[in-house]
Amino acid sequence: MSLAATWLSWSSLGIPRYLARSAWHQHAPFAEWLIETHRPASLVELGTYSGFSYAAFCDAVQRNGLPTRCSAIDTWRGDEHAGFYGEQVFTAFRKYHDARYAAFSQLIRATFDDALATFPDRSIDLLHIDGRHLYEDALHDFSTWRPKLSARAIVLFHDTAVLTRNFGVHRLWKELSATYPHFQFTHGHGLGVLGVGDQRTQALIDLYAAEGTDEGQRIRSTYAHLGRAISDHYESARLKAAMSEREKEIDRLRKVIAATDNKSMPA
Repeated sequence: MSLAATWLSWSSLGIPRYLARSAWHQHAPFAEWLIETHRPASLVELGTYSGFSYAAFCDAVQRNGLPTRCSAIDTWRGDEHAGFYGEQVFTAFRKYHDARYAAFSQLIRATFDDALATFPDRSIDLLHIDGRHLYEDALHDFSTWRPKLSARAIVLFHDTAVLTRNFGVHRLWKELSATYPHFQFTHGHGLGVLGVGDQRTQALIDLYAAEGTDEGQRIRSTYAHLGRAISDHYESARLKAAMSEREKEIDRLRKVIAATDNKSMPA
C-alpha cells in the first residue's frame, strides 16, 4: 500500500502566496507537509535571503494554527555564493514579514555564531541550514548549532545536489546521512532531511525508511512535479511583469515621439 496518505497533504498542492527570487521554490510543497506533520515548537532558519523559504514555513505554521516560534537569521548582505546585494532585499522582506508573522516570528540580523546565545540548548525542533555552502562552513554551522537541537530535531540542508562552484554541502550530507536516518530530494538543487533527534513521528519514520526504495522514488517524483509547478508559476509571473514594464516603456516612447513630431510640424 502506498504511503501517499502519510507523505503528502492537501496544502502541498497550492502555490505559495509569497513569491520572490529564490533557489528554494521547488521545496515549498514539502515544507507544507513537514510543518503539518512534524509540528515543531521552535523553527530556526540559517540563511534567509529574500525570505521565500522562511515565508513558506511561516505560512504553514499559520495554516495549521501551531504555536511554533520561528526565527530567521541572516546578515542580509549576501556572500560569494548567493551574491552580494543591497539593503532593499531585507527592507522588502521585513515589511512583508512584520505585517503577517510578527506575532510568532522574529528576524535576527546577525551572523549565525552571534545568534547562538539567543537559543537555549536542546530547544530547536526544526533547523534549516542554507548559509555559505563551502564544506567547512556547512560543517561549522551544523556543529555549532547541534547542541541547540531537541530530541525531536530535524535538520534540513539545501543544495545537497550541487556539485559545482566549490559547494561542499553534498560532501557533508554524505557524511551525516551515513549516521542519521534521512531522506534526500534531488530536485531544486537538492534538499536533505536529517533525523537528528531520536523522537520521531510515524510519518517521518516512514519517510526515512523510504530512502533507497521504489516508494522513495515516487515521493521524489511527486514533489519534483509539484515543485516545478511553483518555479514555472514564478517565472511566468516574472515574465508577465517584465512584458508589462516593456509595454509601458514603449508607450512612453511613442508619446515622446508624437510630441516631438507635433513640435516640428510647421504652424
